[in-house]
Amino acid sequence: MKKLTFILLVLIATLTACDQGNGELIGVQGRPDWYQPVPYGMLLIPQGSYTMGNTDQDVPGARLSKTKVVSVASFYMDQTEITNNEYRQFVFWVKDSIARRILGEEVSEEEYLNTINVYGEDIDPPTINWQSRIEWREIETKEALEVMFLPDYERFYNIKQLDTRKLNYEYFWINYRSAAARKNREQGQIDRSIFIKSDVINVYPDTLAWVHDFSYAFNEPMTNSYFWHPAYDDYPVVGVSWKQARAFSIWRTQLLNSFLRRRRMQDVQYFRLPTESEWEWAARGGLDNNQFPWGGPYIRNTAGCFLGNFKPMRGNYVDDGGLQTVKAYAYNPNDYGLFCMAGNVAEWTSNAFDEAAYDFAHDLNMDYSYEAKDSDPPSLKRKVIRGGSWKDVAYYLHNGSRTYEYQDTAKCYIGFRNVMSYLGRPENNEEY
Repeated sequence: MKKLTFILLVLIATLTACDQGNGELIGVQGRPDWYQPVPYGMLLIPQGSYTMGNTDQDVPGARLSKTKVVSVASFYMDQTEITNNEYRQFVFWVKDSIARRILGEEVSEEEYLNTINVYGEDIDPPTINWQSRIEWREIETKEALEVMFLPDYERFYNIKQLDTRKLNYEYFWINYRSAAARKNREQGQIDRSIFIKSDVINVYPDTLAWVHDFSYAFNEPMTNSYFWHPAYDDYPVVGVSWKQARAFSIWRTQLLNSFLRRRRMQDVQYFRLPTESEWEWAARGGLDNNQFPWGGPYIRNTAGCFLGNFKPMRGNYVDDGGLQTVKAYAYNPNDYGLFCMAGNVAEWTSNAFDEAAYDFAHDLNMDYSYEAKDSDPPSLKRKVIRGGSWKDVAYYLHNGSRTYEYQDTAKCYIGFRNVMSYLGRPENNEEY
């Protein structure tokens, strides 16, 4: 097998060497035309320029509400906020990957781990084999996986439940800003591994957010049911910190790229959280200077119905049709086809929060990010959230309103959605 593979590689190299255009500069031949497929559940947001910032007078918040003309490149964005059921796929993947590693070590390594690749070479460390099915009811398997469940003394009415504290996910990313720093560019053959960063995060949402976010309020039913019950499958996931949202984005990228590589197809750009400027451009739906994603300065339509899920009046959460969160595709989408860009849940962006960011950030694909260290003060761990939520007043639903939350906190009113950069020329335009 190895000999045949070597012969094929030599033959391909020989044929390629012969195709050099008789000495003329013709570029590498045989490269296919390529158009980026639309990722499932996403919509294309075209490139454009707009006036970023609040379009209404805001004297107390003038420092935060400056305006700035910026331009953003095309990108894809999730049509809805990530739902409970979508995020649950991530949680189940982590659960199954841990189970497979346990089984690979204690039951049958050949069945649950890939120790040899397609070329017959050993893999060290072994990779997870997703082709095999975990038979949770088998006696030997049940005994091996017992460590994944709560110990007897922690069980409520002796109900056997998964120990969610063990659902930890290790993920990696590249710190391009560090790699691009002058001192690193000028050092020549520098070890590139220093730019590869990693983190380990528990992926299970903080279901207690429904309780700890509100004093003297009865929200225990939401803690008990919101994330796992089928009634809430299509509702936006909450109780997810900024770090968990980033981990989900990286996992989603690896999930799709692994599928494409098995079919020898080109990798896609990575999924990520939107920048603050991308989020606002998408929320505006192509309507510059509009107050809300649906356009215009009003929060009701001509029939008197509210256009988003928020807190319309003091103590009255239900006048808009939702007491707390509603389904991720509730209400009408904006002109780009995006649902709930205002209200329902506020959304994490990739950007660090700085009151003066509009003053120093670039006007091309505006982006201010900072990788906070554990030792940093809380002020450096702030991340921008946008869109307002079911518990916010109308001001926070404005396209230009910005506020923040700390990256290691999880709230019952904050969720997220992903974006992916668009590659190449604008869609259906062959001139660029």
